[in-house]
Amino acid sequence: MATNEKLSLKNYNLRHTDCRQDVLMAFSNSNAALSHSDIEYAIDDKYDRVTIYRTLKTFVEKGIIHKILEADGGSKYALCKMQCNSEDHHHDHVHFKCNSCGDTTCLEAINIPSITLPKGYQRQEINLLIEGRCPNCPK
Repeated sequence: MATNEKLSLKNYNLRHTDCRQDVLMAFSNSNAALSHSDIEYAIDDKYDRVTIYRTLKTFVEKGIIHKILEADGGSKYALCKMQCNSEDHHHDHVHFKCNSCGDTTCLEAINIPSITLPKGYQRQEINLLIEGRCPNCPK
């Protein structure tokens, strides 16, 4: 395992396991968000679905990755670019899903505008997904 991944797990007070190492490497090697099945494929089905699910859940809770809700009801996950933690994720940005290649990417430079909720409502998370064609796909 690369030193960066070990340091990341240690920085988030997570015990090193082979599954955590492999899942983190899958994210490190990808330019796009990953679904559960993408991760299974990337790590050659070395671990059962539940182990991978628990690893993803732990990574979200610790602020290593964030969850992206897809229009079809599915989920993908992407590495947090900023220093997130279990109390505060900083991923209020736009996500873009390419309808040609299927990749979902974070558009960090585009922030979601501030939204004022009615009295009594409390924001926990904002998800904004734009669908279209990415610059890597031919017209």
